[in-house]
Amino acid sequence: MPRAKLKAQKRDAAQARLAALSLPQGGGWVTRARTAARARLLDMGLPVKRDEYWRYTDPRDLTSDQFAAAKVLKITDEEPAFSAVDRVKLVFVDGVFDALASDDPALAGVEISLLLDVANTDLHWAQDIYGKLEARGQLPVERPLAAFNTAFAQQGVLIRATAKAAKPVALVYLRSHEHADAIMHHIVRVEQGAELTLLENGPVAARFNQVIEAEIGAGGTLHHVRTQGRDHDRAGSAHLFAQLGQGAQLKSFTLTANGRLVRNEAMIWLDGQGGSAHIAGATVGDGAFHHDDTVFVTHGAQGGESRQVFKKVLRNGAVGVFQGKILVEQAAQQTDGYQISQALLLDENAQFLAKPELEIYADDVKCSHGSTSGEIDPAQLFYLRARGVPEAKAKMLLVLAFLAEALDEIADPDLAEDLRGRMESWLQRHS
Repeated sequence: MPRAKLKAQKRDAAQARLAALSLPQGGGWVTRARTAARARLLDMGLPVKRDEYWRYTDPRDLTSDQFAAAKVLKITDEEPAFSAVDRVKLVFVDGVFDALASDDPALAGVEISLLLDVANTDLHWAQDIYGKLEARGQLPVERPLAAFNTAFAQQGVLIRATAKAAKPVALVYLRSHEHADAIMHHIVRVEQGAELTLLENGPVAARFNQVIEAEIGAGGTLHHVRTQGRDHDRAGSAHLFAQLGQGAQLKSFTLTANGRLVRNEAMIWLDGQGGSAHIAGATVGDGAFHHDDTVFVTHGAQGGESRQVFKKVLRNGAVGVFQGKILVEQAAQQTDGYQISQALLLDENAQFLAKPELEIYADDVKCSHGSTSGEIDPAQLFYLRARGVPEAKAKMLLVLAFLAEALDEIADPDLAEDLRGRMESWLQRHS
């Protein structure tokens, strides 16, 4: 199909999807951002599988006005993620904030507002971020689902840290309805020298569209740890846009277990000298499972460091996708960029699709990338079996060892141990 005709079809699909939708009401700054995002979406059109960065993932379940119901699971065999962490919980049910189930936001020692509340104000610090990073992230790759989110999201939290937060802020997503369709937009600003830990867990909705826009000032640190729960039928997309100043640090880790279709995108800009961004993920999937990590890291200043570490364990027809790019601009001398994506296929029906990329315009850099897939090493399995380890236990130990590099990207050892235990539980259930 000619490119012009495909573009016209995508725009027509966007117009049809938006015909019955009205922009939410709000103050001047949020209305301008929403209007601009809607215009971007109409110009781009909705994504299709023929798009370069959607060739491995069919986006129709994420773009249609109709979507499949997802049974609400009642999980009672283990505590929810981060239950043992002293945190400030902000609870969303079917994508809507639940004040009664949430903690007092003041306990976190940071400024927290709700998008629904501040959207009607004329001035707010979030106006310098809302929709701005998402718009920046549309080049060189279009991200229409993120533009859709900016235009129509009414739920979300706005967090501003001016010092080290007293406690982690935990966004807890609960679900009560099998047809819940959630759109959430979160804004995070970490000021100069401040530090914040942001946790996310829960099934969210039958279908969800989520965006986080994060601005990290000079010397600031943002730790982001997310689990995407055990709902088998959910479908969703999540975007992280992060802009780092001089000496700023970002560590983002996602654990995904099951889910019919999940696509996680991250767009990171190292704008300040000496910035550091670590983006990592561990995925375990079984059966009708499709998981897509798409990451784009841009080094724009000298002495930046980035790591992309993604490990996937797949079985029984599960599909894993990794699309990762490191772009080093000419000014970003002395860049250190590392990217690894690996899949462990536990049977012949599982599939891993990878597209690692490097684009370098500086001449004093250290960059590497690699991607592999394969089965459990029979020599390693034999070694454990020969020492009396039962086969199922031996396989589990080898899988956990395979995932360890991704878990090592979590700065807090207690959080890492909690998630390691959850992966072990998953493996025991699916052994």
